[in-house]
Order: sequence, then structure tokens, then C-alpha cells
Amino acid sequence: MAGTVPVVDSTFRPPFFLRGGHLATILAAVYPRSRAAWTSRERLELEDGDFLDLAWRQRGRDRLAVLCHGLEGSLDAPYIRGMAETLAAGGWDVLAWNYRNCGGEPNRLPRTYHSGESGDLRTVVAHASGNYGHLAIVGFSLGGNIALKYAGEPPLHPAVRAVAAISAPIDLVSCARVLDGNRGNRLYQRRFLKTLVGKALAKALRFPDKIDLARVRGIRSIRDFDEFVTAPLHGFAGADDYWIRSSALPFIPRITVPALLLSAANDPLLDTPSYPEHLARELPHFHLETPAWGGHLGFSGAPLNRRPWHERRVLEFLEQAVGGTEIPPPLSPD
Repeated sequence: MAGTVPVVDSTFRPPFFLRGGHLATILAAVYPRSRAAWTSRERLELEDGDFLDLAWRQRGRDRLAVLCHGLEGSLDAPYIRGMAETLAAGGWDVLAWNYRNCGGEPNRLPRTYHSGESGDLRTVVAHASGNYGHLAIVGFSLGGNIALKYAGEPPLHPAVRAVAAISAPIDLVSCARVLDGNRGNRLYQRRFLKTLVGKALAKALRFPDKIDLARVRGIRSIRDFDEFVTAPLHGFAGADDYWIRSSALPFIPRITVPALLLSAANDPLLDTPSYPEHLARELPHFHLETPAWGGHLGFSGAPLNRRPWHERRVLEFLEQAVGGTEIPPPLSPD
């Protein structure tokens, strides 16, 4: 790793008409992608009586990438399937997983998932590691925060050799403020709250002693949701306590394997603290890449690109990290 430049000058150059943050974000969410073919699915039973659903794409390789989806996503989200397709083509086996209460089937317990739930990722890694000498963790948005937090919480599983996070809100306080406070983000806020509140209402009916139904019905913001649902269900004192304790940012200095944080400078869902350039300049393992464009998970580069730029960039990073050689400058765009 000697001689690397952790703050990366990105080469991502989308067409001029895809350089708006909101447009890139929305197009990436709605544009159809090829669907990775999972070779098997599995239900992982947990010690606390709950479960996690896993999907595998296996070809007998010695390298496994574990993919972590974003807020209200699933293992079948287009960005997960796209990354799985690209990594499989690059010589990796792939595992994707649904967080608790994601994927269409309610989980069994009052608790659900949240932005700092790295314990379940730790369980998935331990379960998956038996047949692999090299593991990498790749997280998207909320899943990127989970991945980086996990990587900075010792002990790291010895098979984990690298972690990559795309469009990750690693400072939850500022990102929640941006999501709630910026008028341009109302579309995203409402989209998230629609399913989050729907699930919370179902939880309140099943576990009335755990969630206040009247408060859930009055939720109008991400802060409300985290104050009245996330915090009480997961042992936090309130939304602020949850955001502070669950943010990956304080854990980054403890990461001991190559880590890439790839976030567009015009991401409408991130704020300044989620671009920790000072850490990238100080830490030998932490690489920060901030393309000027790309929005939130919007690195397609062109509408007809079969493999979006960020997928190829992550594959390139993991190849170098697992190979143990110097991390190179980023690839050139198509």
C-alpha cells in the first residue's frame, strides 16, 4: 500500500445531460438493468429467533463479495443485481442479503434493521466465510454506512480483505437534516417514509407495547421516524443518540483493510461531513473518491452502458485490494 494516494482524482465523466444530481439519482432508480441470476437462495436462522434471507451467485471461486443494500431496498434491487452481475463476470462469487423486515416478508421480532446494524452483517460474514479465502464487503447508501462501520469494529473477520461503500451517509446527523430540510429532497423523503411508516404501523399492531401507534400515525419526517420507531425498538435514547452511535464516520480510523468510499459531490442526500477528505489524507487504508457528478447511486455514465461506471470501478478496486498490490488511479470512463 506504500505510495498510494487515498484522495482520488476521479475520472468519471457522464454526458452533460446527466450531470444534474437529481436527474442522475432518479434515472438510476428507474432505468431497467440486467437481472443477475442467483444460483441459490437460503434462509439463515438467527440465534435470537429471527431470520435473514440470502441469495448466492456461486461458481466455485475462492473470492466472495457480500453486497449490502440501501434504505428500504432488498437483495433484488437493480443496483444489487447489477453489481452482482459485474462482480461475477470479474471472477467473484457473490452473496446478497435482505435486512430484517426487507424483501417483502415481515421479520418475527419487534426489532427491525437500521443504519448502524452491523451485527447482522457480522453474522452473515461468519456464515459465508467457510468456503472462501478472500471476502469483500460492498455497501450501497445505508448499506455503505453499515459496511464501513462493520469494518471499523474489531475484530474484523480474517477473511475480509476489502470494503467499498457507494453513496454512503456516513454522518447520519447531517444526512437526516438534509433529507428532511431540503425542499428538493421531498420526493425521496416521502418515498422512504411511505414504506417505512407502513411497516411501522404493521409492527405497532403486532407489538403494541413496543411502538406507540398514535405517534407512528403522526410521523412526517425522518427525524420523527427515528425518534418514535428506530430509537425505541433498538435501545437508543432518541433519534440523535441513534444517529451519533450508528454513523460510520468515527469508525473509519480503525479500518485496517483497503476501503473505498465513492460518493458524488452532487449527491442530494449527503452533506459535507460524509466527505471526510481529512481522514483520506491521514489514513493509509481509506480511499475517498468524489466524482463531481453522479447524484445518489447515479453513476451510469450513459443511458446505454451495460455496466455502470461505479460497478467497474468497485471491481477494479477489489481486484487490487485482494491482490495486495498498490491501489491504482481510477479507470477511465467509456
